[in-house]
Amino acid sequence: MAEDKELKVTTVDAANEYDASEIQVLEGLEAVRKRPGMYIGSTSLSGLHHLVYEIVDNAIDEALAGFCTEILVQINADGTITVVDNGRGIPVDVQPQTGKPALEVVYTILHAGGKFGGGGYKVSGGLHGVGASVVNALSEWLIVQVHRGGHIYEMRFARGNITEPMTIIGETDHTGTTVTFKPDPEMFEDCTYSYDTLHTRMREEAFLNAGLKIRTVDLRAGQEQDDTMCYEGGIREFVTWLNQGKDALHENVIYMAGAKENSANDTSMAELALQYNDGYSETILSFANNVHTPDGGMHEEGFKRALTTVLNNYGKKYKLLKDDEKVTGEDCREGLTCVISVKLTDAQFEGQTKAKLGNSEIRTLVNNIVSEKLETFLEENPQVGRMIIDKAMMASRAREAAKKARESVRRKTGLESGQMPDKLQDCNERDPALCELYIVEGDSAAGSAIQGRDSRFQAILSMWGKMLNVEKARADKIYGNDKLYPLIVALGAGIGDEFNIEKLRYHKIIIMADADVDGSHIRTLLLTFFFRYMRPLIERGYVYSAVPPLYKLQRGKTQRVAYSDEERDRISAEMRADNPNAKVDINRFKGLGEMDPHELWETTMDPEQRSLRRITLKDAIMADQVFTVLMGEEVEPRREWIETNAKYVVNLDI
Repeated sequence: MAEDKELKVTTVDAANEYDASEIQVLEGLEAVRKRPGMYIGSTSLSGLHHLVYEIVDNAIDEALAGFCTEILVQINADGTITVVDNGRGIPVDVQPQTGKPALEVVYTILHAGGKFGGGGYKVSGGLHGVGASVVNALSEWLIVQVHRGGHIYEMRFARGNITEPMTIIGETDHTGTTVTFKPDPEMFEDCTYSYDTLHTRMREEAFLNAGLKIRTVDLRAGQEQDDTMCYEGGIREFVTWLNQGKDALHENVIYMAGAKENSANDTSMAELALQYNDGYSETILSFANNVHTPDGGMHEEGFKRALTTVLNNYGKKYKLLKDDEKVTGEDCREGLTCVISVKLTDAQFEGQTKAKLGNSEIRTLVNNIVSEKLETFLEENPQVGRMIIDKAMMASRAREAAKKARESVRRKTGLESGQMPDKLQDCNERDPALCELYIVEGDSAAGSAIQGRDSRFQAILSMWGKMLNVEKARADKIYGNDKLYPLIVALGAGIGDEFNIEKLRYHKIIIMADADVDGSHIRTLLLTFFFRYMRPLIERGYVYSAVPPLYKLQRGKTQRVAYSDEERDRISAEMRADNPNAKVDINRFKGLGEMDPHELWETTMDPEQRSLRRITLKDAIMADQVFTVLMGEEVEPRREWIETNAKYVVNLDI
């Protein structure tokens, strides 16, 4: 007889039953307001500025199609944004599928626009047709006006909902679209726009679209600015601008372009501009349909592969390289500044933020353009060809020297044995996510920091004197530098191409230097080093600058600190609030080295009290330029920069 088996039945509480009623359908633009980060990356300042870029992208699409020549981006006096273009104007006739005016469809329905099927636009950037509706959904209010067919049409919205349907409000003699919107404070942490951020992005767009005039204006009181940008030379001028302050190896920017028509409605185009300088770092900026692709992709792959092949073949052909010699891709790109811009009908970006281009066919197109046209250029300009090969060979020799220097440092310092430098007072914690490294200039300040720190998770690395300016040095010199190798060993992640973020020993790296000119110089030197040789540290947000207080205020037993003259005055007034005649002692901190351990802990090291400034790379282009100007060989650009920015210097110690 078969054994009886117990049948286990799981009971379900009817109140918790999962059925069709649990499936939510978000109507209209609700999805955007529910999960804004999915559409614009974040609700931080980057997401706030992204709203402007989406509206501008629509105007750029009109320029790419040949119908728009001017764009205005304006921060209004009340902080709202207006974008104006002189394109054809968004269509206002009835859209057959919905029975609604096309203007209404574009601003209220996701994935609606002229970017699908290749009919409205051959190529386009933007959020795949969701840009206008997303901006509308995330705005407290939005007004769009269309000049088209002799009439001015207007429509108004609030948080994505129609408040005034499309109506004709006047007559016009031109075409174009004007959008004014106020970002919704319910959606964004901060609704304050940065003119510099918008201006930088618009300058980039002007470079990428030769002949397109883009004007940026700030009408806010006390912040008024007005700039017009138009570059007939397009990306050639972009490369020239990027190379400011650097000594170019050849006078003219090398320009290459080509296109391939895959079908009647499918065209791919690519253009590249490049110029070598006598520096040691490479700058490659790539774009697909005007969208910056910071993580590269197929267009960069095609360029790098072709560049290496062409230079090696050219070097062998003219006996500039011996039969057994060859230069690597890294060697070929030392001192190179290059802008790659591709335009294609169906751009496939990897990830929501479009950081990388995935279209494999564009790799072939770029490879073919560079292979053919760079070879022709070198044949016709042998002097330039020789200079580029010589530069690559010097890079190759330096790479070998760096390898030997690296091995030497490993032997001397125990880089691989775990032996830490003498200047490091390590912490007890071993989880990098919980560890902090304070880089402190001077033995005096380091002594106070060591005594004042929390040794469980805070490590102190003492630096002394001025460190090497890596803007003017190759990797082999860096490995052998007595100021830098203790830092390299302490961090444990290597440098340059060997840098491995997974081996990093601290996830907070805090530069602690005095709030004076010398302190600023030390910070700049360290940041130049991180920027050139450990850039992932900055990209991951692991690098900070300590912000030591400038003043200590005391009334009786009450003590407070201030980080600026304005804060000093405000705190002083607060401390006298109950008695305007009360005496408040105000003392200026002379420097970190003069603080006792207790003061240093309370003001600069205590996680509950301290003020840290995270170092970010919001704009790698601007960072690269500033580092080049401040730390490069050219004196004149540095003098001009200092004269221009001197007015922003506060608390200057002389």
